[in-house]
Amino acid sequence: MSVLKIKKLRDNAKIPLRATEGSAGMDLYACIDEAVTVPPHEIRLIPTGIAVELESAGYVAYIFARSGLAIKRGIAPANCVGVIDSDYRGEVCVGLINQTGSEYTIQPDERIAQMVISPVILPDIEVVEELGGTQRDAGGFGSTGR
Repeated sequence: MSVLKIKKLRDNAKIPLRATEGSAGMDLYACIDEAVTVPPHEIRLIPTGIAVELESAGYVAYIFARSGLAIKRGIAPANCVGVIDSDYRGEVCVGLINQTGSEYTIQPDERIAQMVISPVILPDIEVVEELGGTQRDAGGFGSTGR
């Protein structure tokens, strides 16, 4: 992918940035006029003030937690990983859940998540009567040991 097009939907929106040269994700910022409190075990939808255009259906934007916010504060995307499809042109918003017993306040321009652009494999689907066997086969959770 050579270009990710980003449209600012509000004047105070911040363009996503990679914190370091080695960062895979670009930080997304809360585009809010005033602080938003997320009560314990509740979800708040936080706008970023941007929309994106991916180059083709061969790409997707994933929205992941910022590890510091999730691990240190218990604030993470409510759907674990957000998916922005190539044909979506609306505002990128992040549903944040507070997984702690204490309220947390999101400040304007706070880094709330990270966006990673990734290629997508779009396979043809073949319906079959049988699947090939493996050593694990249909063994479920914990079947390979601890």
